Amino acid sequence: MELQQANVLFFTRTMKLGGTENVVLQLCEIFKPLVNKIIVCSCGGVNVKKISAMGITHYEIPDIEQKTPAVIFKTLSIVKEIIEKEQITVIHTHHRMAAFYTRLLIGKKKIAFFNTSHNTFTDKVRLTRFAYQKAHLIACGSMVKKNLEEIYNLHDVAVIHNAVKPYDNTGENIPQLQKLKAKGCVLVGNVGRLSEQKGMEYFLESYPAVKKVCPNVKYIIIGDGEDKEKLLHQRDRISNEDDIIFLGYRNDIQNVIRQLDFVVLSSLWEGLPLTPIEAFSVGKTVIGTAVDGTVEIIEDNKNGFLIPPKNSSAIAEKVILLAENPDLCSKLEQKARETYQKNFSFERLAENYVDAYKNWGNISGNN
Repeated sequence: MELQQANVLFFTRTMKLGGTENVVLQLCEIFKPLVNKIIVCSCGGVNVKKISAMGITHYEIPDIEQKTPAVIFKTLSIVKEIIEKEQITVIHTHHRMAAFYTRLLIGKKKIAFFNTSHNTFTDKVRLTRFAYQKAHLIACGSMVKKNLEEIYNLHDVAVIHNAVKPYDNTGENIPQLQKLKAKGCVLVGNVGRLSEQKGMEYFLESYPAVKKVCPNVKYIIIGDGEDKEKLLHQRDRISNEDDIIFLGYRNDIQNVIRQLDFVVLSSLWEGLPLTPIEAFSVGKTVIGTAVDGTVEIIEDNKNGFLIPPKNSSAIAEKVILLAENPDLCSKLEQKARETYQKNFSFERLAENYVDAYKNWGNISGNN
């Protein structure tokens, strides 16, 4: 089958905010001009609008994290109907329950089955092996690949690193940040969903120690999520809204990051996080926790710093070091730009995914 004849279903849990959802959007953009049609199914979210704007159909399904018999049977019925109605020839899943449903549904159908794993896990070993055994497996990073091989005994896993497009210089300056810069403030950002995974509480906890040494440092938190109120209460206990600023959700992350001095990634776990790649794409240094895929991006004391997770003292130490040493920050920034261009460009991601489809899915290009 020619690639241009393929009908592709991207099957994921949600199209809310997050790295997985961003990869699905990227794949929609990459493959839309190359295949016959693309369909997406998920339980919905703000990014459905972006899918629709591309002229791509989105089907809403139940939240596949819910595993009651009623939800399982309803989901199977809906996805089966999508496959038949849209004459799907390629299914690409981005969640292990999506892979589980796909394994049940495709049977002996001539459907190419891909799965991209975005995080590391240690649970549900039997379910995961069953779900992934028939799929062409892609990991977003080497640590995710290692996780699939060592925990789940799965092999022939390809690595395709996450990526972001280069910044297009179209964003506008944010008045709130520009006023602070004009006063000589050092702006330290933390970008991500306000959830347990991102370790924002440890970032906030580091601020009092930073302020004692560098009173001109301001913390900027970009994102939204279920822990917002808890984090706001924590902020109010340790400081105030002038020192620790919650910008909320932004759809122009590279534009925001370019207006910061450097970034902290305080995550407790990651597959291959986008935030340091986004920061590197605009030449900004990152202080990141040494977890999973983060260590594939940040090289300690070369293009950023690696610190232990759940360690507010380590965050404070590195923030103070960079705030007091702009020359060191500039040196790390140059290496960060080089890392992005070499390893995490959008063009490389697109080439690798198209090659994977052609090589694994019995799909050929235009000859």
